[in-house]
Amino acid sequence: MRLTAKTATSPVLVFVHGWLLSRHYWQPLIDRLASNYQCLTYDLRGFGDSQSDDSRRCSEPLSSCYTPAAYARDLEILLEKLDISNAWLVGHSLGGTIALWGASQLSDRVKGVLCINAGGGIYLKEEFEKFRSVGKQLVKLRPRWLSDLPLVDFVFARDAVARSIGRPWGRQRLRDFVAAHPEAALGALLDSTTEAEIHRLPQIVSRLKQPVYFIAGTKDRIMEPKYVLHLASFHWMFQGCGENVLQIPDCGHLAMVEQPDAVASYLQNILNEHR
Repeated sequence: MRLTAKTATSPVLVFVHGWLLSRHYWQPLIDRLASNYQCLTYDLRGFGDSQSDDSRRCSEPLSSCYTPAAYARDLEILLEKLDISNAWLVGHSLGGTIALWGASQLSDRVKGVLCINAGGGIYLKEEFEKFRSVGKQLVKLRPRWLSDLPLVDFVFARDAVARSIGRPWGRQRLRDFVAAHPEAALGALLDSTTEAEIHRLPQIVSRLKQPVYFIAGTKDRIMEPKYVLHLASFHWMFQGCGENVLQIPDCGHLAMVEQPDAVASYLQNILNEHR
């Protein structure tokens, strides 16, 4: 966990990373925003540096420890311990789903949400079964020695992005991919992609009173813009033509790393609008 210094401007920006990633991918945004806003980054239970037995426990029954609701409960505990009562949640991919759950559970603390490369709400049975099957194989077949192979970081630097994000980021993605706890990696994947969870997400969005915005990459093949627009359409700010959605050209699934200037500018404008 990292909490930057307090600033004269509120709210606190709380960043929630995606599946098989870690808090590190928010650093480009922190560099651009921390002078104006206090920023909190943390690792989801079972990912990044959150690897100890204690960090993998949750207050929910074991079978539901890795649902978006359970991760939102972790977030609630964290905000309570840090006494953060005025927060905007910024979530990437699965982290966007967790942020939406967090906003629904913490309406008194969460003043708004920005979802990056996050959408959904449409359950396509064959596609989701294939996605879950591939994901399970990825989790089960992650040899620790993978990070020692030459040029693997080069592959990770080009995966799911519009153009290479550079080998240092490729190495970070490789480290997080290999290090994620198997139980958390598999649980977060399976518990967030059931038919019930997929259909529940639009209901949550439709009930949120806080402002909710979405960023989509035009070349995102994991969360295509049409799915981002679909989920955004359930929120009251959508107004029939996507008023709360920004599409970033030539951008893949890691907008905060691929195009941090565009994301930071959009977030800054949102926060200025909702002062």
